[in-house]
Amino acid sequence: MTSSTETGGVTGTPDKDYNLIWYVEACLNNTLRLETYIQDAERNKDTQVADLFRKAQADSRKGAELGKGLLRARLDGG
Repeated sequence: MTSSTETGGVTGTPDKDYNLIWYVEACLNNTLRLETYIQDAERNKDTQVADLFRKAQADSRKGAELGKGLLRARLDGG
């Protein structure tokens, strides 16, 4: 069941927290998925694509770290 008005009453987690949790999880999943794509590109000796995926992977890691920091601060009451 999904609702566009869920604000924590059903899940016990306010949307702002859930949204950050989702974002961090998506960034980390993307980081893992890109590792497979990097290996595929390297196997095919396609350095341009491998480099692109490495940059995207670094951005995903950075996003996850930023999201974790923000989530930590909010859950600590900051």
